[in-house]
Amino acid sequence: MNRNKAIIVFLVKFFATYFILFGAYSLYLNKTQQKGDYFSCSPITRTVAGHVSKVSRMLGYDAEIEQHTEELSIKYILNGQYVSRIIEGCNSVSIIILFLSFIVAFSGALKHTIFFGLFGSLLIYLVNVLRIIAISILHVRFPEYESIWHDLLFPSIIYGLTFMLWITWVKYFSKLNKDVAK
Repeated sequence: MNRNKAIIVFLVKFFATYFILFGAYSLYLNKTQQKGDYFSCSPITRTVAGHVSKVSRMLGYDAEIEQHTEELSIKYILNGQYVSRIIEGCNSVSIIILFLSFIVAFSGALKHTIFFGLFGSLLIYLVNVLRIIAISILHVRFPEYESIWHDLLFPSIIYGLTFMLWITWVKYFSKLNKDVAK
């Protein structure tokens, strides 16, 4: 009975956190994106695109970004060639929401939850920026393998990272580990 209660508490905390964060993010997107005659991506998507461009330039590439005029995306231009588009789904917010929902559901000390939540979110964000750059460079060099890079390899990296962060959280910081040890 105690085990069932723990599972129910986990599920309630996970889904409550997920729906609150997802709902807030959806409201944010509705307020900040524009579709129709004029397209404008949300500030977070523009920020991610800006970081992609800046890091690309730090790596020695000629990189630019610009708002796509015909769809809700940012054009990523590498060495003068339009190589990819950065859309809302590429900004890592959805996976960060999933990550945060999990660590809140497997609660730990508030200080640890805040620190690990920030650390994990920033790590996911950074890996996502590098992922976009790598996919784009690989697309230019090996266009025949684009679906492998975009649909298989890089999602497994970002979701694998998130899974490793979850394991680290449960093993070292969550109260679950302390309760099991008793």
